[in-house]
Order: sequence, then structure tokens, then C-alpha cells
Amino acid sequence: MRKVEADQILKELQKGKSAYLRRDINGRLFLRKFSPTERLIILGGGHIAQPLSKIASLLDYQVIVVDDRLSFANYERFPDAVQVICDDFAKAISDLKILPSDYVCIITRGHKHDGVCLREILSGDFPFYLGMIGSPHRVGGLFSALKEEGYNQELFARIHAPIGLKIKAITPSEIALSICAELVSTRRRLMRDDDDTLPQSNTDVSVLKFLMAESGPRAWMLVLETEGSTPVKAGAIMAIDLYGNIYGTIGGGCSESELIAKARRLIRHGGSEIVDVDMTNDIASEEGMVCGGTMRVLIETIESVN
Repeated sequence: MRKVEADQILKELQKGKSAYLRRDINGRLFLRKFSPTERLIILGGGHIAQPLSKIASLLDYQVIVVDDRLSFANYERFPDAVQVICDDFAKAISDLKILPSDYVCIITRGHKHDGVCLREILSGDFPFYLGMIGSPHRVGGLFSALKEEGYNQELFARIHAPIGLKIKAITPSEIALSICAELVSTRRRLMRDDDDTLPQSNTDVSVLKFLMAESGPRAWMLVLETEGSTPVKAGAIMAIDLYGNIYGTIGGGCSESELIAKARRLIRHGGSEIVDVDMTNDIASEEGMVCGGTMRVLIETIESVN
């Protein structure tokens, strides 16, 4: 990947747009999609919000937490959040300008505040994901009140309420996990691509920034094809430099180690290489590799040593 390509992709992502990397391999065109980082807006800074912010950050969401109490809306409680807002819920939602690509979780401390949040959200663009905590009785009562106020009843069917997948969660952390599972399920619907496009495994911003950095020669890897059981699927990417600094992953284990060694040798000379990784052979079996498929991987240098 050339620096100009990484720069162009990053600029499109910063505009909230998707971008594509194109590679012609032996007459076949491969497209790798890059999508913007999704915002997760958590309305309510209570006990569920803390593990939700932590887990969602690990899943590459850009977490924003809102609460109207300073003791709950602070970075000490939410060190993983990119923004913590202490303000009236309606004003904070208005200032954030909810986008159709956003994910929003309403987990405030009470029915009254849920209603404030929902009224403000339903008055603007509907987010890609909207979930609200509460029992079916509490949720139904709020929906009935909003219906009488003239809000579009068809939108209620798009709200995930009660929030989260049904995993019999009890503790705040378990509830946060159930919510994140639902977020991922929704994300994968968003990331669904055409058959001729390599899927995006994550937002990959760290890989792109690493490739853009002025830190000497580097290489990057793109999984072009997989067959059988493999640690990652086509579309996974990773970047590395001569010193062993790595961003992203193409599965870990012996297969990744082999590719890292090839990439570091390639960095010294420049150019590109297609590598086939076979995890069905005797060596793979001896190493105890749990996967039994094959991967075809493109390795490219971004800058060669002079």
C-alpha cells in the first residue's frame, strides 16, 4: 500500500465515508472496503455504562458517554471513552447531531429520562442502532405515551427494547456483554458487502495510521482468499516494521509468524509477494494448529530501505 493510498482512505473515513483499496492480482480485481469508525453514544453513565464503554471500545466503537450528573459523567469512570459529556440529555443529543450511522444506547436511571432521550432522537435522523433498557411493561408504557404525542409508531419497531441479546444476563457486566453482542450483530449487517468485495473485519484506522507514519520501512498484509477452517477470513489486514511492531492481525500462531518473517525479509528489498499458507499439512498438525484450511496472503512493502 502506498502512503498516498493510506492518506486518501483516511481522509474519506474522516468525512464519514467508506473507501476502497483496489488490487489487480493475476488479472483478478480485489476490492478491500474500509468503513468509518462507528460512534456509540451511551445515554446514562450508571453501572451498566462502565463495562459497556470498556467492551465497546475493545470492539473499535468510538464511545461517547452522556449523563447530567458530574459524579457519573467524568473520565475517571470512563477512561475508554473518547468523549464524556455532562449536560442535559436533550441538549447533549441535539449538540451531538445523531447520524444515520450512529449506535445509541439509552440506559438512563429512569423512565422520565428515557422519554427525554427518545423524544429528542425521534425528532431527528434515526440512528443505525437504537436500543433502550427497561422491562417490556416500562417500554410499552413509554411507547404508548409517545404514540399519543404523535410520534411515528413505525419507528418503535426499529428500537431494540428491551436492549441486548437474550443471554440471561444479570450483572451489569453481563448486561453490557449482551448489549455489545447485539451491537456486533447489527454491525455485521452494516458491513455486509457484495460477493466481489473483501469484507472488513474492523475499522483498521490503527493500521492505516501506522502505514502513514514516518517511521522507516514497513510492510502490510492482506488476506485475499481462504478455504476451510482458518483463523481469519479474507479481508483481514496487518502491518509490521523491521523492529517487530505490529498493528492488526491475520490470525496469530504459526501461520502469522511465518508471514511476519517473510514480510521482514521483503521489507529489506522492497516489492510484493503472494504467499500461500497451508494449515492442513503434517507440520501444522505437529504444531497443534486448531485450524485446517488455507490462506492466500498479499504482502506489500510501503517503503524500501535505500
